[in-house]
Amino acid sequence: MRICVVYDCLYPHTVGGAERWYRNLAERLAADGHEVTYLTLRQWDRGETPEPADGRVKVLSAGPRMSLYTREGRRRISPPLVFGIGVLWHMLRRGRRYDAVHACSFPYFSLLAAASARPIGRYRLTVDWFEVWSESYWREYLGGLGGRVGALVQRLCARVRQRAFCYSDLHAQRLREEGLRGEVTVLRGLYAGPAEPVTAEPAERVVLFAGRLIPEKRAPLAVEAIALAAERIEGLRGEILGDGPEREAVREAIAEHGPQIVSARGFTSAERVAREMRRALCLLLPTVREGYGLVVVETAVHGTPSIVIAGPDNAAVELIEPGVNGFVCPSSDPRTIAEAIVQAYEAGTRLRESTARWYEHHAHELSLESSLQKVLASYGSRPASQNP
Repeated sequence: MRICVVYDCLYPHTVGGAERWYRNLAERLAADGHEVTYLTLRQWDRGETPEPADGRVKVLSAGPRMSLYTREGRRRISPPLVFGIGVLWHMLRRGRRYDAVHACSFPYFSLLAAASARPIGRYRLTVDWFEVWSESYWREYLGGLGGRVGALVQRLCARVRQRAFCYSDLHAQRLREEGLRGEVTVLRGLYAGPAEPVTAEPAERVVLFAGRLIPEKRAPLAVEAIALAAERIEGLRGEILGDGPEREAVREAIAEHGPQIVSARGFTSAERVAREMRRALCLLLPTVREGYGLVVVETAVHGTPSIVIAGPDNAAVELIEPGVNGFVCPSSDPRTIAEAIVQAYEAGTRLRESTARWYEHHAHELSLESSLQKVLASYGSRPASQNP
């Protein structure tokens, strides 16, 4: 089949769960013999060969290199508009070359563009909804007027005829409430690593935060909670891995709460992150908003439990069985989070062993392969031009 993957980011030029999903999706589809095009914004210098560069996936740019985020870590408006125009132009010219177009719902305008060109291209349209924002979150993110416009655009995208996938029950239900035309399938698997759990190592007294340093991830809160837990656990330390617009806020939190306890190492390699996951006492993910929570799965592979925070926009809680592979804090109070860290420490080897068993039990469901099988089936077997 001829498949076009549409997303404005490309791993490893930008790093995140969605980026890794589309990179893995494109490469696996190509490995299975499909003709795959990856349509994105240019994120590489002119003259460079864009990743992936193995020759099996054709990477095309639908717009120039642009800064995607403001200094505060929020998405800028102009890149989605430019990308949407680029996708529309590409699909009007080349849409008939594809049997299926697989797009991310966000940043919305590219989805509307692909849907608008579909009568000419006659391709199937598959859409991933990692998140469906509530109206209250839209207002918080963009203010009153901007939030109402954002919510309206999201609703228009939900009502486009599509084959929809979500990665949590939370966002699947929200998508239905937005007026989705058709069914939504919940996929549980985004992990592309080993199917068998890695042998759990004895934990060191290290609490790990790994993620982009943006306001939603609340890394400064992690620093404060770790410092409080260190008052009760002798020798406890914290590692903050990641970079982003909140780096100064993280440094300030470290200076205030734990200059001798918490270290912020910035962006680091995937190999280094995996090493830290293996030795950590637990992963701390205090994010206020999460569409899936891939890092919880990646950490559980090593028998390392996770601590997440309950909240109306946090789907990562769906990956936690309290007391089995981690804990769900009922609030973002730093002392409550510190108490969960202490619980993880006191549970010791028992919690690490049960986390490894949890992953082993759910490994197939959580695997990229299980999701790929459902996605590929959604494309169908006949070229789009042969369908009514």
